[in-house]
Amino acid sequence: MSPDTLLGTVTLAHVSVQREGRAILSDVSVELAARRIAVIGANGSGKSTFARLLNGLIAPSAGTVTVHGQDAVRERRELRRRVGFVFSNPEAQILMPTPAEDLALSLRGRDRAEIAHRVREALNAHGLAEHADAPASALSGGQKQMLALASVLITEPELIVADEPTTLLDLRNAKRIGDLLLAQPAQVVLVTHDLDLAARCDAAVLFEEGRVVDEGDPAEIIETYRRVCG
Repeated sequence: MSPDTLLGTVTLAHVSVQREGRAILSDVSVELAARRIAVIGANGSGKSTFARLLNGLIAPSAGTVTVHGQDAVRERRELRRRVGFVFSNPEAQILMPTPAEDLALSLRGRDRAEIAHRVREALNAHGLAEHADAPASALSGGQKQMLALASVLITEPELIVADEPTTLLDLRNAKRIGDLLLAQPAQVVLVTHDLDLAARCDAAVLFEEGRVVDEGDPAEIIETYRRVCG
């Protein structure tokens, strides 16, 4: 994807999500078109549920979710091809025994020679070449998260949704993952408690008790969040 690619829009219209009779999100309406979008708020505020709506991992109980022109319910299968999702725990994402096999899985259905070439490129680009055929379970936490992210990036998604991707990492690896995410030409929605990382985004959304309470310039939204927490 070229850095000059026109970004799509993420739109939620009166979206609510209920689970076991409890409201997780309530009447959320938001339209997001910035390239790098931080999603912040306290634990349990609805951030992760919001993130999972964007590639059809969960469906709204009411309202509509439209991502780059596609309905997240009716066009879920196609949307999953265009939206990459990075979990906070890479163990939830790494499915194959080795890094090379895991990356190849993301490209299944393509020409074998193309897969081999792109897997080799990705391993080199993300510092995993020496571990290509080693057990993925033997990788360090930082390497596992890098593999999980690489398995998303290799598909060249239009939108990358990352749900607290640095939470389980030490400072050095958190910076590596954060830098890599924010450098992508694709649109990025980043759920994070790292306010320094959020401040580097182009826009921010603040969730509180299942609602969007503010959105806009990251510095202003972060300041609002600090006041709410204080």
